[in-house]
Amino acid sequence: MPEDIRTLGTEQRHPRSGTLDQLPPLAFVTLMNDIDSEVLPAVRAAAPAIAQAIEASAERIARGGRIIYFGAGTSGRLGMLDAAECPPTFGVEPELVQAQLAGGPEAFQRAKEGVEDSPDAGAADVEALGAGERDVAVGIAASGRTPYVLGALERGGEVGALTVAIACVEGSAIGRVAQVAIEVVTGPEILTGSTRLKAGTAQKMVLNMLSTGAMVQVGKVYENLMVDVKATNAKLRQRAVGIVREVTGEPDDRAQAALEACEWSVKPACLVAARGLSPAEASALLSRHGGRLREALRGSDGS
Repeated sequence: MPEDIRTLGTEQRHPRSGTLDQLPPLAFVTLMNDIDSEVLPAVRAAAPAIAQAIEASAERIARGGRIIYFGAGTSGRLGMLDAAECPPTFGVEPELVQAQLAGGPEAFQRAKEGVEDSPDAGAADVEALGAGERDVAVGIAASGRTPYVLGALERGGEVGALTVAIACVEGSAIGRVAQVAIEVVTGPEILTGSTRLKAGTAQKMVLNMLSTGAMVQVGKVYENLMVDVKATNAKLRQRAVGIVREVTGEPDDRAQAALEACEWSVKPACLVAARGLSPAEASALLSRHGGRLREALRGSDGS
């Protein structure tokens, strides 16, 4: 018999929102903002576990592994959102950070609430992806008990993947089966049981930290600049020019010329603009330094 969901902290009634249905809009917004402020300290309390997950994920990415999110409902959709943003932000292949939503991609727009009840479906998705010891399986469930996520984490552990749980309750079922348990205890929602609210905000914050932190660790960031950004539209090309200007101190016209010579790849363009290298020389220098721009800027051409 599964645990009674009514015992979970995320299912309790918030003591401050009992008159929610009587509040005028401004009072509602003010109260919701106050209750949302409970998320930040909850995430801060989970910082050590989040840092552990970042370090372990970066190590696996460096060995050619992947981060794979597994979730249902809002939790799964947040995983899909985070995964979708990694290629344009960090210049990585879509396979590097990916997400599996219970019920498949079509469940993103139209809820399929019953599909989360199958642990076998979670396990099957792990197997279909060929997950293994270089990969990271991240299970996301506000309640910490979603069967689909449990099945994915259990199977992920069996095939040797690093398993990470992101839950919004303490002592979660998914936390017990994962190697790293990130439990952000957000407590009752302003609208009882609606975990797309505070819990969803907390999950998004943790995912932001996990993916961004891992990418920082593997050299996808220089200072606080997204130097592997994909300049695929006018806005991002402007951003790329600004990044090269910030890194090298060269004016916009020289920054843009370097980018054009490098087919709008920011890292080699920085080396072309800063050091007068050819695009091929810049790419080779970056390769010798594992793609880390800071080390390449410091190194000699033959280093």
